[in-house]
Amino acid sequence: MTLLVEAGTPVASSADGPSCYSRVTNEWICGQYLSDRSQEIVDATVQHVGITVVSVLLGLVIAFPLALLARRLPRLESLVLGVTTGIYTIPSLALFPLLVPFTGLTPTTVVIGLALYALTILVRSQLEGLRAVPEEVRESAVGLGYSRRKLLVRIELPLALPVMMAGLRVATVSTVALTTVGSLVAYGGLGNLIRDGVSTNFRAELLTASVICVLLAVALDVVLVLTQRVLTPWTRGVRT
Repeated sequence: MTLLVEAGTPVASSADGPSCYSRVTNEWICGQYLSDRSQEIVDATVQHVGITVVSVLLGLVIAFPLALLARRLPRLESLVLGVTTGIYTIPSLALFPLLVPFTGLTPTTVVIGLALYALTILVRSQLEGLRAVPEEVRESAVGLGYSRRKLLVRIELPLALPVMMAGLRVATVSTVALTTVGSLVAYGGLGNLIRDGVSTNFRAELLTASVICVLLAVALDVVLVLTQRVLTPWTRGVRT
């Protein structure tokens, strides 16, 4: 089989007849496409996972001190929550171009934008997790001589972890979806394939990228659930 591409549209010719992606046939499910474009699909998936993970980690690094600040200085809580929520209302079509003059057409642009979007969920969940720690537990720890840092690391964070992990799961799944928008600056992972599939009416490419994107979201969520079970063994017997 000889495969050609004209103006972004898949074309196939073969002595045995057209493949399932060509000008003649444009199937949604096409094993030949998976075989012929396997490396392209793998590269897009790896880029998608990398951008998602780095964006969420950057979001965590920014969100945690903001949550601590809002927890310890209640008068700043409205400001912190207002700013992080306000960022989420900025459309990605506007945010990414605003970052381009500073970071260029690079993955950094996408990572920073996605990290800022994740703050809305991460800051709130971390703040709520810290608030969920019973006050009497804090008082007991202080009575035992725990410093503020020791109280945070050994008491507050372990007890707040279930709520924080719930927020992290939501933020991660949301980021998997939003990463596709990075195709605006050519770094959207599977979003690049989705964009090309839509613009060229390439059904196999569009469906494959969309399905992998959903599977990634599910897989990362499962990983976080398992991680939470490892980090919070005392909650395994709790039924909600």
